[in-house]
Amino acid sequence: MSTLFTPNIHTARLILRPLTPQDAPALLAIFSDPQVMRYWNTGPWSDLKTAQDFINSSAEAMDKQESLTLGIVRKDSAELIGKCMLFSYAATSKRAEIGFAIGAAHWGLGFVPEASQALLNYGFDSLRLRRIEAEIDPDNVASGKTLERLGFAKEGYLRQRWEVNGVVSDSALYGMLASDRAASMP
Repeated sequence: MSTLFTPNIHTARLILRPLTPQDAPALLAIFSDPQVMRYWNTGPWSDLKTAQDFINSSAEAMDKQESLTLGIVRKDSAELIGKCMLFSYAATSKRAEIGFAIGAAHWGLGFVPEASQALLNYGFDSLRLRRIEAEIDPDNVASGKTLERLGFAKEGYLRQRWEVNGVVSDSALYGMLASDRAASMP
């Protein structure tokens, strides 16, 4: 397995690391919460097998260097509080899409920006990406603000992009280039 796709990334308060089978109960607790899944393109998880399957498919995709899925772990408690991803990885185009989610109990504490900034740095510096994209539900104002604070530009809007459990939603598209990031650094 390539260590490039199995990093352990440390920030001031967090460790981003590959998911393990032991993470399944914590992941289920997070992703079975309708509040957490409100803006996702899938419904809430309903059983432990879904979490186990996600961990297994993430490990396989990392083995194949197709995506990078990391658990977000608090250093102070060793608690898994969410996950972040670089997926839809296109090596020849040097691009990927970023995604992130944490449990509702950890919202508003700055963990998503901290983890996302570390993952962006890894994507641009280690994976040598030229472009990182994000797609969110436009009603997810908090994620939109987080992306903009991280330096993403809103680039587009796709009407009626998803249907989950009979609910149709649009998508807002964001992008960041390595050159944008370099221009904003001191």
